[in-house]
Amino acid sequence: MRINRFDLATMGPADQERLMRRAEVDIEAVDADVRRIVDDVRRGGDQALAELAERFDGVRLDPGALAAGPDEFARAEREIPPELAAAMEKAVARVRRHHEAQLPPATWMIEPTPGVMTGERVTPIESVGLYVPRGKGAFPSVMMMLAVPAVLAGVETIVVCTPPGPDGSVDAASLVMARMCGVTSVMKAGGAQAIAALAYGTATVPRVRKIVGPGNPYVAAAKRLVYGVVDPGLPAGPSESIVLCDETADPVLAAHEVIVEAEHGPDSAALVVTSSPALADAIAKVMVDLVAELPSPRREFCEKVFSGYGGIVVTPDLTASIAFVNRYAPEHLRVLVSDPFSVLNKIRNAGEVLLGENASIPYGNFTLGVNAILPTGGHAKSYSGVSVHDFLKRSSFCYVTPEGARTVGDVAVALAEYEGFPAHARAARFAMDRSAESH
Repeated sequence: MRINRFDLATMGPADQERLMRRAEVDIEAVDADVRRIVDDVRRGGDQALAELAERFDGVRLDPGALAAGPDEFARAEREIPPELAAAMEKAVARVRRHHEAQLPPATWMIEPTPGVMTGERVTPIESVGLYVPRGKGAFPSVMMMLAVPAVLAGVETIVVCTPPGPDGSVDAASLVMARMCGVTSVMKAGGAQAIAALAYGTATVPRVRKIVGPGNPYVAAAKRLVYGVVDPGLPAGPSESIVLCDETADPVLAAHEVIVEAEHGPDSAALVVTSSPALADAIAKVMVDLVAELPSPRREFCEKVFSGYGGIVVTPDLTASIAFVNRYAPEHLRVLVSDPFSVLNKIRNAGEVLLGENASIPYGNFTLGVNAILPTGGHAKSYSGVSVHDFLKRSSFCYVTPEGARTVGDVAVALAEYEGFPAHARAARFAMDRSAESH
């Protein structure tokens, strides 16, 4: 197996920029195809969804039966092993506890100046679409990470889109997870066509105000395309991670961790970043053995990643390693250094930061309670991971007494006149004079 090795000190600006781009190249390459898919769904609705499912998923679906019915939910509950159901319940409880702590007060108000009350009211978005991918596996954990905060936020209409399996059914564990979280509207639609259906609506799939969830380059491209029609949520594309190591890191532990996100698919990105060439050598040796033990197709995915968007980056020192992390802005950052909390304060850009030897990436993905739906492609520089805040909106409100109107009126008149808005100035002056008369 070939593992990319990058010596940061000898890389030119162009080479470093290519390393930063990751699967964004793949997303740009599918734009034209995605545009046609979105147009097909916009014109053809459920019929187009069924045709595209047959084309891309090899599944024949009845255009009138795209929603998972009660019998499918019941069958799913019978199919999954009891031990899996128990694990899912524990995971949901932890994720719910973490996200409950994020809930803001429904209303707050202050008096910034006498006679003026200002505040905000927080309300849920009326309808959201949750996208749960399936192409390279089934992901009930993604269902959980999206559904729990949406339900906690109080969203009235929650619609899940997820690709059907070979037999046309929704993954059983994902259906059970949806119901555990309080969601029962699950549609058999995946890829760019699912994003289009949620954005424009069909006879079966309700049109929503916002779409949240990760996906492949086709999904990411579709989200870009429907921006303006619907809020496409945070950019969550192919998986990515950095394992940041100093010379004290255990190479076996580091190798295990860097392979985690790589096995998601060939478009993933997974890097070890260290200032120790000796540690880099040791990690690479272990990686070869660990990847060789994986079953197909996960083995092939990892081999593609570590010769593609992944590998090992060797830097001059820990400071340079941290600077690289901040520039890369990874989805998952695993910190294996002697004093992890000293590094935490220096990390500005990362979807999540997993500190120390025991905070394994899979723990964060499944059971710690933190959300694992995180910004990718460098977007952690300006986006946060999914939370209840993704499903809420804020409305400012204010109330002014006659005394307050006399206090703030002159300021409004002065600024309106300076900016050339005579109607603004006249209305402000009228309100101010009227309040004086009422007093």
